[in-house]
Amino acid sequence: MKKWKKLGKLFGIVIIVLLLTYISIYVVAKLMPKLPINSANSFYLYDKNNELFTAGNQKEWVSLDEISPYVIDATLSIEDKHFYQHQGFDFLRILKALYINFTSGQTKQGASTITQQYAKNLFLDFDKTWSRKIDEAWLTIRLEVHYSKDKILEGYLNTINYGGVFGIENASKYYFNKKAKDLTLAEASILAGIPKDPTHYSPISNELAAKERQSMILTLMEKNGYITEAQKEKAFQKELTYVGGENDHNLSTLMYYQDAVIQELKSIKTIPTSFLKTGGLKIYTNLDPTIQKNMETSMNEDLKENPDLEVASVVMEPKTGKVLATTGGRDYKKSQYNRATSAKRQVGSSIKPFLYYEALENGFTPSTTFKSEKTTFTFQSNTTYSPENYNSNYPNKQISMAAALAYSDNIYAVKTHLFLGEDSLVNIAKRVGIQEKLKPIPSLALGTNEINLLDMMEGYNTLASGGDKIKPYFIRKVTDKDGNVLYSYKVKKENVLNRSIVFILNEMLTSSYAQEFIDYNFPTCINIAPKITKKYAIKTGTTNTDHLIFGYNQELLMGIWAGYDNNKESDVKDGNLTKNMWVDTMEASLKDLKGNGWYEIPNNVVGVLVDPISGKPANESTKKKKMLYYLKGSEPFEESKELDDLIPTMKTIE
Repeated sequence: MKKWKKLGKLFGIVIIVLLLTYISIYVVAKLMPKLPINSANSFYLYDKNNELFTAGNQKEWVSLDEISPYVIDATLSIEDKHFYQHQGFDFLRILKALYINFTSGQTKQGASTITQQYAKNLFLDFDKTWSRKIDEAWLTIRLEVHYSKDKILEGYLNTINYGGVFGIENASKYYFNKKAKDLTLAEASILAGIPKDPTHYSPISNELAAKERQSMILTLMEKNGYITEAQKEKAFQKELTYVGGENDHNLSTLMYYQDAVIQELKSIKTIPTSFLKTGGLKIYTNLDPTIQKNMETSMNEDLKENPDLEVASVVMEPKTGKVLATTGGRDYKKSQYNRATSAKRQVGSSIKPFLYYEALENGFTPSTTFKSEKTTFTFQSNTTYSPENYNSNYPNKQISMAAALAYSDNIYAVKTHLFLGEDSLVNIAKRVGIQEKLKPIPSLALGTNEINLLDMMEGYNTLASGGDKIKPYFIRKVTDKDGNVLYSYKVKKENVLNRSIVFILNEMLTSSYAQEFIDYNFPTCINIAPKITKKYAIKTGTTNTDHLIFGYNQELLMGIWAGYDNNKESDVKDGNLTKNMWVDTMEASLKDLKGNGWYEIPNNVVGVLVDPISGKPANESTKKKKMLYYLKGSEPFEESKELDDLIPTMKTIE
């Protein structure tokens, strides 16, 4: 009996301590200043011309009485039915969620209240850490003690993500072309289902999933006494028409740029955390709205044959590293996943220019030849490697490096890779700024490593800049709301490549669309040659699932990846669509440029007319002639240097 009395007494003390702690926390929160929810997490983004192009919390704000009661009832039913009874936390719901998740062994149910979600959306990122959860809980309490329930609900509905469209008024106009106060039960119950998973439950991207969630919401609304069974059935059966992006074209890609900006903002250590939490920041970016529009227009036009093909693209200014435009997907409202900054995919032959730079630096010239034929490479461990040329197209003769680049010949690339040593490509990739850790294996020469698009862009920018490694960046300056400068970016250049050799390589990369290389094969970009009016260095990369193209001159660099998120095999036609998107964007963006945008020839470089396939000097009988460039003293003679015999681990397949 005494034991039970002691336990009861101890339990009572614990309850009192918890209660006092709970009250103390609320008292402290009450004594603290009000959280500035009107400016919290608000940020003003400016383009390269200092024009405001979007803002974090600058949605079309409407009061609670300007929102359809159906929206309010539907939101409360699915998100937080005890919202007006609790003080920020629904403890019974928390216990129920813990029980369900524990017994099922899966995270099937959450217990966040509307206030918690609002606190997270306003002040926090989405990291799933304990410190973030503690911050969220504290901010939730501060919201509850300083603001009425109606004010919190109003703020929540005006800031929540409805599939890339933020705020109920904007969402109402986007999906149904009407004001939030005019939404019907059917429309409101569709919109209320989106915030749970904006990508999955958007009726534009996945109407089936949206209807399933609508059914759940309507059932809960009936259960909670907001509607009758007849209203539920009528609303669910109502056929809805979605107007989608017809009245807001720019949102489809511009939000990807904004997300990349915010991601970079969070990495800037000199901006105090307090500013990131309380907001009011003015962020001056490198966005070029004309190029962004050109890119989006080209994407929509050139890729319309395959609406399922996903894409990521980046445009940079080579001499500074400024990211001028980007898209992380076809449509932000359908998928907020930013493939440009987050995805890693095999890069295929787009890795080869770095390999050939290394070769040029080690004594190769554009005329250096290897025999391209079906080949198996045998290594000391008795393992073999048998790369193949695209479509099994082999000339079965010696070809120049320039030809190998024009056709993206795989046999030549692997021979070069093994001749130099497998570490060479790893080292040069690191040298030009590629951060991904590459494996020194034979197939690396064919781009079997997965690398992020923006990471590859840094490497290509080293070539486009003439040899300077420059980090890509989105933000040039950040100030507080009063104009006080908190951060200013300073471009850092490091010369890591020989400028003369870079020029020679860049000239060779123009062969990808050169008529002179039409021979036993076609240059990889010959199909877009009629559209080209400037001069570009271009390299493509193709795998079974991926298509890439990188191209540049001294004015602009653009890289594109296209493929499928589920790694479905891609068709060669998809690669052609991607090439057209690239050339149409570049040509539109440089249409007012005087001249061809190309580089000056270094003093120690000389041009020689050669047979482009053999690399030998041209004479009167040479049918096709091409100007290739060499370091003075390395120009080709009649007898070209053949290196095949210096690779002992190689045999030809008869």
